[in-house]
Amino acid sequence: MDWGNVTVEDLVDALREVDWSSPPRPLSEFFSRFTVPKSLAKWDSRLKCNLYYYRTNYFIMIVFILGLGFLTRPLAILSSLLTALSVAFLNDSFAGSFSEKATRTIRRFSPPLAAKMRPPLTPVIRGRPSAKRAIYICGQPRWVFVLIFSLVSFALWYISCGLFTVSLALLIGLLATVLHASLRTPNLKARLNTFREEFRAVWRNYSEI
Repeated sequence: MDWGNVTVEDLVDALREVDWSSPPRPLSEFFSRFTVPKSLAKWDSRLKCNLYYYRTNYFIMIVFILGLGFLTRPLAILSSLLTALSVAFLNDSFAGSFSEKATRTIRRFSPPLAAKMRPPLTPVIRGRPSAKRAIYICGQPRWVFVLIFSLVSFALWYISCGLFTVSLALLIGLLATVLHASLRTPNLKARLNTFREEFRAVWRNYSEI
């Protein structure tokens, strides 16, 4: 994949659709080789490639830095977790996996309630869905959960007065992420991984024709 031709919107769409349940890359690989990019174009390509390939490592690193900043504010920790969940619900894979596990757990205690949590069926015309499949969480549209978790987390942020703390910790985490992604030289595994994702994207577009 030529990451120099990948726009920010394409990168965001790829991160939304990718499976985030994969384990993080080993630390020996994460802190392996660092070089300064020789041009702005190579820096742009390297930054996008590393953000995609080390996405789980960066997420864990940012959460860890936020956790260090919230050691004296327990309520802010809860609000940050709710904020992280509201953002994670925007990822298709995470939303579907969360809905499936929640429905499976509720089915053990109340099968009728679990049956009501099934997403509505998408009409099929000539063997194809009539519209793009919408994402549902526990039988409700995804935006309902995103809105609820965002409002609750915002209220907790206001009560805990931890907005400055999270802003500073988040800024440090983002700067550390950009610095690592800019200096970490993409290895062969990163390039092969992006080639595989490019094949999946092409195959998905072909199947929708």
